[in-house]
Amino acid sequence: MLRSKITVLCRMRIKTSVCLHQRYLEQCLPQSLLQNVRHVAATRTVSHQNTPFSSMKWILLLIPTTTFGLGTWQVQRRKWKRQLIADLKTRTNAAPRDLPLDLEELSQLEYCPVRVQGQFEHSRELYIGPRTLIADGDAASQSSLTTHNMTILVNRGWVPANHKNPNTRKAGQVEGEVEIVGVVRLTEKRAPFMPKNQPHAWFYRDLPKMAEAAGTEPVFLEAKAETTVPGGPIGGQTRVSLRDEHLSYLLTWYGLSATTAYMWYRLFIARKPLL
Repeated sequence: MLRSKITVLCRMRIKTSVCLHQRYLEQCLPQSLLQNVRHVAATRTVSHQNTPFSSMKWILLLIPTTTFGLGTWQVQRRKWKRQLIADLKTRTNAAPRDLPLDLEELSQLEYCPVRVQGQFEHSRELYIGPRTLIADGDAASQSSLTTHNMTILVNRGWVPANHKNPNTRKAGQVEGEVEIVGVVRLTEKRAPFMPKNQPHAWFYRDLPKMAEAAGTEPVFLEAKAETTVPGGPIGGQTRVSLRDEHLSYLLTWYGLSATTAYMWYRLFIARKPLL
């Protein structure tokens, strides 16, 4: 109890002494000198606030805010990509239409099913592969189909390596007039590290070159599963596959944002060392 009273009394005396000293200075010092003292004190405060350390604080704040913005952008990109995949699947399963006579229209019809009638010319078969698509396999058989007085390429489907030779699957080499439904596919770019196409070894769809090699129009259809015949290539190999890694991207950006925001708070707000 005695110690508490002494502590309170000492604090009161110190506060009273400071107030008396301040009042004494205001009375004794000239007004101009007192203003100079106040100006120097204010200048020190402002200069302390504008130190390089303080400026660096706001510059480093750009790191968590920028990474947070990039994470939010990836959220929107993921929504767009998932909607695009859904739209392509809907287009693939739509009702088939007739093959347009104006081939320029095909550039707007990728993944759309079309109906064609004609005769296969098996002597012009090409093979693209190896392929591991909906059914595990080694190659996809591209046959030429003559329709509407023009010849187009039709991917009849997957064949195993031991049946790549047409003589090993004569039962599947359809003769005469046929009607098939196929999905329109356009040319594709060569993926990194993928071998270049050769006259008798095709690794990716290069429609101009393939059409030139087979003597057809640059039209490419992938036959639907219902066109499969016993002993022939297995149709229905169209896969709507678009690269969608936006989830990992947004987790990375948000993780960086949270980590750098915590480091910024600890260093500049809490005034604690990072380690």
